Amino acid sequence: MKLLIDSFWRAAAYCLHPRVIALSLLPLLVMVLLALGLGYFFWVPAVDAVRGFLASYEVVGSFMAWLEKMGFASLKLVLAPMLVVFVITPLIVVLALMAVAILMTPSMLSLVRDRRFPDLERKRGGSNLGSVFLNTWCIVVAMVLMVVSIPFWLIPPLVLILPPLIWGWLTYKVMVYDVLSEHASKDERRDLIRQHKGPLLGMGVITGYLGAAPSLVWASGALFIAMAPVLVPLAIWIYTLVFAFSALWFSHYALSALQAMRAAQDASKAPPLTPAFNSQVNNVELLPPLPLPAPGSNRPPLLLPPSA
Repeated sequence: MKLLIDSFWRAAAYCLHPRVIALSLLPLLVMVLLALGLGYFFWVPAVDAVRGFLASYEVVGSFMAWLEKMGFASLKLVLAPMLVVFVITPLIVVLALMAVAILMTPSMLSLVRDRRFPDLERKRGGSNLGSVFLNTWCIVVAMVLMVVSIPFWLIPPLVLILPPLIWGWLTYKVMVYDVLSEHASKDERRDLIRQHKGPLLGMGVITGYLGAAPSLVWASGALFIAMAPVLVPLAIWIYTLVFAFSALWFSHYALSALQAMRAAQDASKAPPLTPAFNSQVNNVELLPPLPLPAPGSNRPPLLLPPSA
């Protein structure tokens, strides 16, 4: 728990570092260009398709008519854009995670290493190809789980539990490998994950909940369409900072745990130290007992000279 809290506050402090803030603008630029491009080509067709899909259901039509009678006719106009935004959010999250992993994680890992662990040996138990393969596999699994879990979002408690758990698992798998691939060997990485799986998964879940916070910004962008050009980049930047914080948190925690694990292994392999006086005690020759004075005699007992 001490390591978990210490690495958390260190990661939060590092988020204020000018280098981290500057690096967070790179994924933001990429994501803004991507979002603007997708919006320019697909926003209107996507909104029209969702409206047509909603209109094809009689239950939805009855619900819309009821909203108009209750004086909430404006909600009918923003319902389709809101749905489009909520559907596209997981894609933005995944792309932001990939952008951070590609553009920010190596630089932030080197920042943490140079400032705190300059002497930590690099055993290079992973590779860039392995990172790409693992990230792709985990992202596909997370997307499938997210799609399968959508019907359960209608149950109020589960909508607050399932998405953060899925994104937390994804963050945990991606960040742990990327952070340890350069410094730990394969065996060290497996041992460290086995020993710290609970805290590492908990870190992923916490960052998953933090990543859910920008959804409020997305919802505001859907409700206030005129503010979307400002709110959408803001939400993307918040996502980027959340993932940047998670990369720093995992870097501090994993490298500290790796250093402690190596120190414990070195201590267990070192031979036990034998006190120097033990060998001297074993070589001491026992002297015969000194003669005692006769009863009633005032003569003191004989003392052997120091050379005896």
